Amino acid sequence: MTGDSVLLERADGVAVLTLNRPSAKNAIDIPTTDALVAALRALRADDDVRAVVLTGAGGDFCAGGDVKGMADGGSRTVEQRRAGMARYAELARALAGLDKPLIAAVDGVAFGAGLSMALYADIVLVSTRARLAMVFHRIGLVPDVGAWYQLPRVVGLQRAKELIYSAREFGADEALRMNLALEALAPEALMPRAMELARSLANASPTAFSLSKRALASTLQSDLETMLDMEASSQAIASSSAYFREAIRRFAAKEPAQFRWPNKD
Repeated sequence: MTGDSVLLERADGVAVLTLNRPSAKNAIDIPTTDALVAALRALRADDDVRAVVLTGAGGDFCAGGDVKGMADGGSRTVEQRRAGMARYAELARALAGLDKPLIAAVDGVAFGAGLSMALYADIVLVSTRARLAMVFHRIGLVPDVGAWYQLPRVVGLQRAKELIYSAREFGADEALRMNLALEALAPEALMPRAMELARSLANASPTAFSLSKRALASTLQSDLETMLDMEASSQAIASSSAYFREAIRRFAAKEPAQFRWPNKD
């Protein structure tokens, strides 16, 4: 546990990070943002944690920033407001810098910064009652937590423009169609599936996963030769790992592989 507004549980190589402000639909205020950053940094440094699930308590993922808290800061200068945004920048860096599998289990609302956070997940699972929106323009704000960067890379530039400009709400089926989510599940099946995938990924090679995640994060800004060079260096590292040696031994001995991807029923 990291504090009342963010819960952290670890078991069998999987950490579950839960936003815990259900009365506010898990909107993130300053203490929650700071707690999230601290938890993500701790998880990155914890070698016993091999996969992370990010979710929200009470049937919602995250309603975004705490609008009531924003109203309380009406007398702040532009400079003070810009300095305050540094917290969201640190949250974006902490999410992007997590070199382990990150699964977002999105139930209920994922608005504004909530949707921005989900964009950093390697796998996004949504419930059939999920409601998502880049709501910022509704109240005269611009996207934050790095959404200008992440959203076009997930859904494409034109769709990102439409979602940001319109600030409209969309559901699970559309999230699947635009490749924002991998699977849509009944609410009661959401966390079991997230945990199933997380436990599977916890058995994958942490070295290979980290190298692939780093490469995929840079591929849209790189050229073929750069990626081929990264591939050669990364493969040399991965093939030197104890995980690879054990995988080869199991293959030769016709033993079950350490890593298997669970099919969806």
